[in-house]
Amino acid sequence: MEASSFIYLHKSRKAITKNLLIFKTNIDTNNKVIVLSKILNEGSSIIKWSIDNEDIDNVLRIETDGCLTERDIITLTNKHGFFCELLND
Repeated sequence: MEASSFIYLHKSRKAITKNLLIFKTNIDTNNKVIVLSKILNEGSSIIKWSIDNEDIDNVLRIETDGCLTERDIITLTNKHGFFCELLND
């Protein structure tokens, strides 16, 4: 699945490009979500994120300001011991 991009007008009147990145992960417990939250909440380029533990693929959705790529997120999560790959259609 490709990242989807969209542009919105920030209150500062600057156009900002946002990306929605969607991944398949092994983040299937509350403890893993807690660890992940510490990692992702540090990222200033991450606007918001969510994990769907009820989905068989433990889908991670990340909305970024356009500065992070799929590879950046995969590298970051893998570095902390998580499996993460782009979710295919």
